[in-house]
Amino acid sequence: MIRLSILAKTLPVAVSLTALTSWTAKAEVPKRANINLVQNALFKVVSTRDGDDVTVSRGSERLRIRLACIDAPEMEQKPWGQQSAQRLKQLLPAGQTVQLRVVNTDESGRTVAEVYRGNQSVNLQMVKEGQAVVYPHHINNCAASKNQYLQAEATAKQQRLGFWNQSQPITPWDFRRSQRNRGH
Repeated sequence: MIRLSILAKTLPVAVSLTALTSWTAKAEVPKRANINLVQNALFKVVSTRDGDDVTVSRGSERLRIRLACIDAPEMEQKPWGQQSAQRLKQLLPAGQTVQLRVVNTDESGRTVAEVYRGNQSVNLQMVKEGQAVVYPHHINNCAASKNQYLQAEATAKQQRLGFWNQSQPITPWDFRRSQRNRGH
């Protein structure tokens, strides 16, 4: 059993997965995650898949991560999906050392986490640059930094950065729903 630090509410930028001995908020290590997630664990980026999916490793173990609190355009949302994927690859090149703040596991079995390079949230950076949008269905998983995400998105929209530089942006979740409705 691991426990997530409640310091996450006061120190969102410096947060990492923390093992505590006192009784605080508990979270089970996801069953599909074989990596022993411990205090200050460092991971190496293996690869990025798209704008919100990265594979990391520690030793010989690998873990697929879905970036928490954000949603990137789908690869089929051209050119926005490809641009988002390329930017995440630039921020998280293979071999890059990262830390995780795990929030849960998604329906596909991926570990959902905020990914930190140094003390910078890569998730938040993607939103700031308009390469991803705040995922309203899951933003409460990032309660400590929710306002930062919302402000970053508002600024990116206002400045028409990345995804927001189109006349009628279709959010990734609406795009996926329209694809399902069309039988794709």
